[in-house]
Amino acid sequence: MRIVVFGAGGRAGRRIVTEAGARGHEVTGVSRRPGDWTVGDVTDPVSVASLVAGQDAVVMAAGRHEPGFFARAARSLADGMAGAGVTRLVAVGIGTTLETPEGVPLYETPGFPEDARAFTLGHVEELGVLRGSGLDWVVLAPPPVFLNEEPATGRHRIGGRAAPADETFGYADLAAAVVDEAERPTRHRELVAVTAR
Repeated sequence: MRIVVFGAGGRAGRRIVTEAGARGHEVTGVSRRPGDWTVGDVTDPVSVASLVAGQDAVVMAAGRHEPGFFARAARSLADGMAGAGVTRLVAVGIGTTLETPEGVPLYETPGFPEDARAFTLGHVEELGVLRGSGLDWVVLAPPPVFLNEEPATGRHRIGGRAAPADETFGYADLAAAVVDEAERPTRHRELVAVTAR
């Protein structure tokens, strides 16, 4: 497959590029900073269209602590991918958008930390844009914990919108789940949890 990864310079993105390459895929890693990656801007639909043309799947692993970033990126991906005729998008989400067993989003629960609210709501805005797009998208959200740098366990699974109870989870397992969904799509137009159990 040919896969383009936006946010290739980040902690999740680097792992996804490595995982996809190890499986024999042709990977284009994209970053807004010059260096080891192809330079591109995920918030610019013209840049997106030129980078995704001829690709089989697109991965969104970029993240910025800027107001409106995730919604802008989602709109740019929707427009740029549509223009290039590419439909499959696998995005890395955040665990705080998942739900309690009662179906309440974590960010709406009492005591939710205020310092995490803006970043979380950015991801919520991203979901709203994706739901209104024509893309075949999935957002994979890991448990709401700090992800570790340990090797992949090979035991990850995806499914449901309830926040997993995992106390530990790693970037390598997240990367494996992302590449799995790029290779063999099983979830479509939904937010789902990724768990180690």
